Amino acid sequence: MVETQQLVILPLNYEQLDLYLQANGRLEKLLHLNDSGRTIAPDVKEMITAFTLPKIKKAGPADYLFYTFWIVVEKKSRTVVAELGFKGEPNEKGEVEIGYGTMPQQRGKGFMTEAIGGMLEWARHQSKIKYILAETDEKNTASIKIVQKNNFELIGRKGKMMWWKKEVDN
Repeated sequence: MVETQQLVILPLNYEQLDLYLQANGRLEKLLHLNDSGRTIAPDVKEMITAFTLPKIKKAGPADYLFYTFWIVVEKKSRTVVAELGFKGEPNEKGEVEIGYGTMPQQRGKGFMTEAIGGMLEWARHQSKIKYILAETDEKNTASIKIVQKNNFELIGRKGKMMWWKKEVDN
């Protein structure tokens, strides 16, 4: 668990992630959260079922954190406002990529900027992590602002995608 001023960021275990996919309020009930009526896009559900859940099952107790979804909960409302996660374990250089998304009705409130900052702080205590990478579409100004506000450095472009890197001081 990671805690910031306004947020609690919780990694979901296998069973919790399975409930999350159902998007029927059962996970929220289990975690004593308010149900916001969130939905899961079919392509995201498919990716989690095909890739994420099998990886979590194979990973050890600490390594599953690099495969699962972390839900971002606003303390005040006790609702899920965003989700984030890593795209696998750190490579031999200590680089790990992070992905993130904010619930549509919660965008523009600074939650993801704060959540990424919280995850950077968490990463400082993980000996395997030296750098966090992020990929943004060149037209996704909100996502670009999030990495910029968290002092990521633009390290390259590939097509319409921009690559960012942040050194973790551990």
